[in-house]
Amino acid sequence: MKRILLLAACCAALLSVKAQEVSNFYENNKVLNYSEGEPAPGIIPQPEKFDPNFHIYLCFGQSNMEGNARIEPQDRQGISTRFRMLSAVDMPKIGREKGKWYAAVPPLCRENTGLTPADYFGRTLVEKLPDSIKIGVVHVAVGGANINLFNEDSTAVDIARAADWYKNFCKAYNNNPYRELMNLAKEAQKVGVIKGILLHQGCTNNGQQDWPERVKVIYERMLAELNLKAEECPLLVGELMTQEDGGCCYHHNAIIDDIRNTIPTAHPISSLGCPGRFDKLHFTAEGYRILGRRYAEAMMSLNYRKPEPFPAQFKKFARKSD
Repeated sequence: MKRILLLAACCAALLSVKAQEVSNFYENNKVLNYSEGEPAPGIIPQPEKFDPNFHIYLCFGQSNMEGNARIEPQDRQGISTRFRMLSAVDMPKIGREKGKWYAAVPPLCRENTGLTPADYFGRTLVEKLPDSIKIGVVHVAVGGANINLFNEDSTAVDIARAADWYKNFCKAYNNNPYRELMNLAKEAQKVGVIKGILLHQGCTNNGQQDWPERVKVIYERMLAELNLKAEECPLLVGELMTQEDGGCCYHHNAIIDDIRNTIPTAHPISSLGCPGRFDKLHFTAEGYRILGRRYAEAMMSLNYRKPEPFPAQFKKFARKSD
């Protein structure tokens, strides 16, 4: 009788563990759908321990990374809970709290921002990677930001010289977006592995030849502070609207395209063919979707398909010769 009871108890325990595993699987692989205008906090259980299969990416820059295009209904549909965002600010209108993880239902930056390249970067990785891997983004961006805003040596001066609307954006990050990003990144490292950094910035620094050197200072400080190796944490840098697509800051793309001469582990992401808005500065929602997928394809090549050569992924985006 004792053996029977012991066997029954063991079976019950195994069933309980299996049920929890099944529950966790479905919790991590749910697909969320939200209607237009519906609050979208994307509430999920908070991670409680370190998971090497939780791959985290830091995203920073100015308005194109912040999200300038209106979020469309399709952008709130079919979002897996394997794609997550660490809220960098409180978003009371949609029920998010700073420092907590949520399913990555847009907006990812602040509650009044729009669609960003990070949205379809994460969605694409989740679609292409095994179910065991989760993707997280830590997203800090400020519309109109000079690259100097993210260098703590020049942050205060940059903000002091700026217009009130810009100062208000910076206040959301306690007047130090870089420090907020690093603080959040350190929290993220407690539950996952930082695998790369995404940058989209340059309109404010259009054509400035020393821009790559300034980016290098910021990138290397991030790596040092977070104890990351450059070869294990690539920097992806998105182009601005191209001349072919009517962009007004296209001169900066030549500098972006040449960034590997300054930062060997940096990789430019083509924006050729990404539709832009009438202002010639920002992309449409479709433009952000295309650009985000290109960021993801680049990261797939770098982090998930080694040793496949990176350039082969982007020959189809090459510009036609004059």
